[in-house]
Amino acid sequence: MNLLKALATISSLTLVSRILAFVRDVLIARIFGAGMATDAFFVAFKLPNLLRRLFAEGAFSQAFVPIFGEYKNRKSQDETRLLVDHVTTLLAIILFVVTVIGIIAAPVLVYISAPGFAQEPDKFALTVQMLRVTSPYIFFISLVAVAAGILNTYNKFWVPAAAPILLNICFIGAALWLAPYCNPPVMALAWAVFIAGIVQLAFQLPFLKKIGMLPRWRLNLKDPGVWRIVRQMGPAVFGVSIAQISLIINTIFASFLAVGSVSWLYYADRLMEFPSGMLGVALGTILLPSLSKHYADNSPEEYSRLLDWGLRLTFMLTLPAALALGMIAVPLLSTFFQHGEFAAHDVLMTRQALVGYSVGLVGIILVKILAPGFYARQDIRTPVKIAIVTLFATQGMNALFVFVLHLQHAGLALSIGLAACLNSAVLFYQLRKRDIYRPEPGWAMFFAKLCCALLALGLAMWFGMGTEQHWLDISGWTRILHLAALVVGGVGVYFAVLWLLGFRVRDFAKRGAN
Repeated sequence: MNLLKALATISSLTLVSRILAFVRDVLIARIFGAGMATDAFFVAFKLPNLLRRLFAEGAFSQAFVPIFGEYKNRKSQDETRLLVDHVTTLLAIILFVVTVIGIIAAPVLVYISAPGFAQEPDKFALTVQMLRVTSPYIFFISLVAVAAGILNTYNKFWVPAAAPILLNICFIGAALWLAPYCNPPVMALAWAVFIAGIVQLAFQLPFLKKIGMLPRWRLNLKDPGVWRIVRQMGPAVFGVSIAQISLIINTIFASFLAVGSVSWLYYADRLMEFPSGMLGVALGTILLPSLSKHYADNSPEEYSRLLDWGLRLTFMLTLPAALALGMIAVPLLSTFFQHGEFAAHDVLMTRQALVGYSVGLVGIILVKILAPGFYARQDIRTPVKIAIVTLFATQGMNALFVFVLHLQHAGLALSIGLAACLNSAVLFYQLRKRDIYRPEPGWAMFFAKLCCALLALGLAMWFGMGTEQHWLDISGWTRILHLAALVVGGVGVYFAVLWLLGFRVRDFAKRGAN
């Protein structure tokens, strides 16, 4: 399996999903603006999203994929299928209980996650109403993540990568056609979340059946494989909870700030997640199964080389993205979101958050590359301990930036970015200290060449962008074409310099474990 080709496939599908996500967010901004209704929806959507990351993409994937990969490589097809059946059945029961609790306890959850909303009864009631509709999303999307873990282990990366496209299609359809029939119209977004969970799960089932891994209802609490995963999930849940607790605390901070703060952070986060999803999530997805295979085969040299390959790709692709997000924040935000109810003031406020996020973009993506270096070895406790340190650091910076330096919502974004840099630095230190990762030769020259290309990129964007006021004043195709020229020109300059300095695509080709 060619990992570079797999990365290109996942990134391409992620690009389609992100483009649709921008269409979705542009529609939401245009139709609903940035105010009470969108603040309520983003909180109602964030809560099941946090649980999705906790149960699915976070703790469960970290615990399940390495052990499932071990079964696939070392045990029979029947034993592997039984593990899938037993794990899925137990998880489905747990998720059903969590979903019911979420529906019943919606007022309490909203009060805990956004206590500032309690000062506005209408806003609080709307958030509760939408949370009760979005809560079942955690059930469906967590089962989607189970399917994704299985399919990724079988190198069927494109299927899970395509599933998020369906979520964005549901959002777009609801905003355009369902909203007029809902009261209030923003409730259409909550129903889009509910429908998307069902659609994404249904999409993956035929592919599971094709590889003989379609789960069946079989509950067996004595399966040793199940309990190995449960034991791994214990520290994994704790570790992922720490990261999600940090996000919840940030939402609590934002709920007390100016109206629109939650939305400004959301729109900045959407742009930040563009490179994070295309590279960080994609690389983490393809690295974990291959690293798990190398660990099972007792191949520490290949394990280290694979991490080295991932780190080089990360720096080569993430550094220019971080520079671009910081430099052309206003052109990006004005082009994508300055329509209808989303005014120039919202662009400038969101710009502050986006610049804060861009400072830590490299750290955010590096965490997704370095953490699998521990997960593949079935070591979840080390990243958990590091996450605890990160949590305290994040909240310390929140207090400093918001209450002392008065950076408002931008301070919340900056604290997340800087904490991610701290997290990645400590993960890297531990991998080196334990001799799990040994850098390949040539890193100094690699960074020197990257710096030359980044300098050229920065100059190209500086001279090509013009003033921020220019972007706030122009509209329509003038803005779109200017941004397209700026982005295409910047990408062209960056990779042209790298090519002149000797970088070639074939140098980054890498075979993964089958």
